[in-house]
Amino acid sequence: MATDYDAPRRNESDETSEDSLEELKARRNEAQSAVVDIDESDTAESFELPGADLSGEELVVKVIPKQADEFTCSVCFLVQHRSRLASGSNTDAGKLVCVDCA
Repeated sequence: MATDYDAPRRNESDETSEDSLEELKARRNEAQSAVVDIDESDTAESFELPGADLSGEELVVKVIPKQADEFTCSVCFLVQHRSRLASGSNTDAGKLVCVDCA
């Protein structure tokens, strides 16, 4: 038997029970009666506005001095591990370059 897949599907319950208009309206109202409780103050605090005044904020960062196995790239001035040193960098002239800048 050939099946028409484009035809709308019908359940057995659709054919046997015909609901009245009042019953359908009552079901729709019951489904829409769910109350959503959203606290607007919580959602407003989660957004960061561009240009916001952050003068009262403090940033606490632990600064670690450069270690013996690290170098400062002479191009990007970032502290890198010795394993990131480019193979062609001129160490005699003090021009240490990282792999990214090489």
